[in-house]
Amino acid sequence: MAPIYSLMPGQTAPLSPAMPRLMLTETAHAKVNLALHVRARRADGYHELESLFAFCADGDELRGEAREDGLLTLTVEGPFAEELSAGEDNLVLRAARALQAASGTMLGADLTLEKRLPIASGIGGGSADAAAAVRLLVRLWGVRPMEIDFPSIAASLGADVPACLGSQTVFVRGIGERLETVDLDLAGIPILLVNPLEPCTTAAVYRGWDGVDRGPLDPAGWRQGRNDLAASATVLVPEIDELLAVLRAQLPSLARMSGSGATCFALFASDAERDAAAHRIADDHPGWWVMATSLR
Repeated sequence: MAPIYSLMPGQTAPLSPAMPRLMLTETAHAKVNLALHVRARRADGYHELESLFAFCADGDELRGEAREDGLLTLTVEGPFAEELSAGEDNLVLRAARALQAASGTMLGADLTLEKRLPIASGIGGGSADAAAAVRLLVRLWGVRPMEIDFPSIAASLGADVPACLGSQTVFVRGIGERLETVDLDLAGIPILLVNPLEPCTTAAVYRGWDGVDRGPLDPAGWRQGRNDLAASATVLVPEIDELLAVLRAQLPSLARMSGSGATCFALFASDAERDAAAHRIADDHPGWWVMATSLR
């Protein structure tokens, strides 16, 4: 009869050939800026933002197995694997090292990232991957959450990582460090994400912002909001204009660019309408990336 392991919170069972290695999986949920208002350019080069973040049911997938020697390895697979380094600068490994140091664990992990989301596409791919790594390794290593300063770890990894850590609808201020809960029930709303697969560098998009403060964002009125980076992103990637026109032709309740682009999204009243639009766009634009999903 196989042995039965009973773990106290925070305790990690010994790994041995007699005990199969536990494989855990975590979704790195795609982030969508339902609205994004840029209020000011700061002296340090960052920008003051107001944005309503929502998260999709789907995204990249991260798998992990613990190892006893403390080493961390990363393998990147999936349709966008060739565009992403698996080296030490990868946010998944940076997140793993940060949690390893904060928790004091002697364990390591073999991690595999299935990269399903386009790189640098305005939907938080790298930040979502880092947040997924933290969530997965907390479970895999038996980390005591109350002993870890998660906000500091997340903020050290990037402006969007704190929001991605919870992957729940949240109102974001500052450069992403000020998070406010909102009383909005968006779960289940059908959403279609489309990207023309043209590079759209975040830094260049922010540099192109015209510096005009067009007013605050009311999170309750996000449908009347805007994305203040759309004009700058469209200068770099003119296909964004065509993409938005194609999405609006599908008669969604809303179509808008997410983040710094070039991914755009459309919200629909039903899964059937979303799926029909996805099929039409995929047929008419085979070079575009299309993902039909829902908000969580």
